[in-house]
Amino acid sequence: MVQWTDFERQTIQSIFGKMDYDDVGPAALSRCLIVYPWTQRYFGNFGNLSNAAAIQGNPKVAAHGKTVLQGLVLAVKNMDNIKATFTELSVLHSEKLRVDPDNFRLLADCLTIVVAARMGAAFTPDVQGAFQKFLAIVVCSLCRQYH
Repeated sequence: MVQWTDFERQTIQSIFGKMDYDDVGPAALSRCLIVYPWTQRYFGNFGNLSNAAAIQGNPKVAAHGKTVLQGLVLAVKNMDNIKATFTELSVLHSEKLRVDPDNFRLLADCLTIVVAARMGAAFTPDVQGAFQKFLAIVVCSLCRQYH
């Protein structure tokens, strides 16, 4: 079980409480698909992903980015049991979708960049540490069912 300090818990809840999901989710997933183009192979049914403008304007990318953030909200609500909370998602991604587990880390990195850009100076090293600890636990939980 992960031990959270009061600062970490409050920071994570605050970030997700103030986050604009319609902006951050699509921006993070778009960044991931642009910076790491090999991740596009899992989104073949999303239509045109041929360039940055097409990815950023793709409504399916935007919708999935929001879905990812809603999944993270579930983790925020269950910070004391993220691994169990994400068991089904881990099985889905490993056994059915066969997503390379390293892609979770790549998306977490892109999300960190987007959140840092939106928060500006408020994204202090302490805030970053709490945010990245949270995302590391989420990534670990998603990778749990991989064989």
